[in-house]
This record gives sequence, structure tokens and C-alpha cells, in this order.
Amino acid sequence: MSSPSPDALLGPADVRELAEALGVRPTKQRGQNFVIDANTVRRIVRTAQVRPDDVVVEVGPGLGSLTLALLEVADRVTAVEIDDVLAAALPATIAARMPARADRFALVHSDAMHVTELPGPAPTALVANLPYNVAVPVLLHMLDTFPSIERTLVMVQSEVADRLAAPPGSKVYGVPSVKANWFAEVKRAGAIGRNVFWPAPNVDSGLVSLTRRTEPIKTTASQREVFAVIDAAFAQRRKTLRAALAGWAGSAAVAEAALVAAGVSPQARGESLTVEEFARIAENKQ
Repeated sequence: MSSPSPDALLGPADVRELAEALGVRPTKQRGQNFVIDANTVRRIVRTAQVRPDDVVVEVGPGLGSLTLALLEVADRVTAVEIDDVLAAALPATIAARMPARADRFALVHSDAMHVTELPGPAPTALVANLPYNVAVPVLLHMLDTFPSIERTLVMVQSEVADRLAAPPGSKVYGVPSVKANWFAEVKRAGAIGRNVFWPAPNVDSGLVSLTRRTEPIKTTASQREVFAVIDAAFAQRRKTLRAALAGWAGSAAVAEAALVAAGVSPQARGESLTVEEFARIAENKQ
């Protein structure tokens, strides 16, 4: 494997030049903030523990800052980009800056939420700087759709990172925390400052590491059934589970029976439960 030249990655001037040449103005609507620091993207690749045999899927590659850093290390990289202009330009950027690795790159021009298959071998890792406004649904969709993804590292808004990695009982523990935990062990993996982006966002960013569970949660309930309980419990998070799950169960009495059968106090609240406990409640719905 030939090693790319040290200046293959994009610096601040490169990013601005590329954007200007393409007539790209980062949009808030798509949460676009381009990484302009080569050290940051290399740090992300290191933290993601990308290996030479990995097939990496990247969502929202933008101008290609992280894509190039991933191509330095991984066997293959498939990027999913929704933006017409960015998707059209990315293959040329890869070919120009890392020609020896260009045949290891594939582009899927699509909304990540609609992607159900990817070209080439099954992905083993997901590494992405996710747009703030769609980070959680995109992450959950990719983990659900591609069970071959073993390791994930996403850069998201700091507040979203806290939510994803929150343990039961935490103030910010909620639907994203529990659903992410259904698929993986989740933890915070670092912080990213605002000055490595262009334009600089108004919020800090955080890295979240997700390692796929080697054994799925043991339950006779389906994922859809378990997620329905999670959604109901947090839709009215201030209420006790007996009250919050009344609509889901059909009545408060039926909800109470399911909770008792699952070994969960009807007076508990959703924010205190583990994903395993939500699965037990789903199993005991009458």
C-alpha cells in the first residue's frame, strides 16, 4: 500500500479555495461546517481505531477533509453525500490529492436516511462528522441497516454527544441514549473545539464512540416493540411509567401489570431504566 504524500490532506486555504471554486456556501439548513484542520481529522481516524483492513462508511463528507484522512489508513471508504455540488466534486478531489487510493473510494449520492445498501464489501466501521440537525436519526438508521458495522465514531454537537453517551439516571438520558445502547456500548471519546471548522459553529462538538454489542440484547420482543416502549416512556418523561405507558398499553392498569411482570416499579420514570428493562416491559405487554 503506497503511503500518500504529507500534503494530501486539506488545510484551511485548500478548503476555502475548493468551496470558492464550487460556489459552495456552507448552509445552516444542512448543518454544514467543514473541518479545516488536518490534525483534527487524523485524530478522529486514530480515535476511531481505523485499521488497514477496514471498510469505512462516511456520512456527509462535505469537501473531503475526513475522507482523505480515512483513505490514508482504511482499505476502502464509501462516502454518502446528499448535496449535489459536493457529491459531484468529491471524486475529483480524491483523484487529485490521493490518486494512488482513488480506486479505493466510492461515492453514494443520496440522503443517508434512505440508504439501504452500499457498493462493495460490507462496511466494518462508520466514521462521520454528522450534521447537527440529523445526527441521531442518521446514526440509528446506519447502525440498524448495516449490522456489519462493528465500530462507530461520530463527531456531533457536544450536547448530542452527552445525550448519546448518558447513563440511566442522568438528566440528559433519553431516547437517543437508550436506542443507541440497544445496538452498542456508547461512550464519549473527546471534545473538538470550534476553531477547526469553517464556518466556526456557535457550539462545541464532541466525539462519541460506539462499539457494536457482540451479543444482541436477550429478549423475545422485537426491536420495533422495544423502541415503542422507549418512545412512550420519554414522550411524557415527568410522569411515572404507569401513567406514561397507559397509551402504549391501552390503559394505566395494563401498563402497571406489564411493569410489575417485568420487575420494574410502576412509580419509576423512564430516565432510570436500562435498555434491558425496556425490553422486559415490551415482552410483558398483554
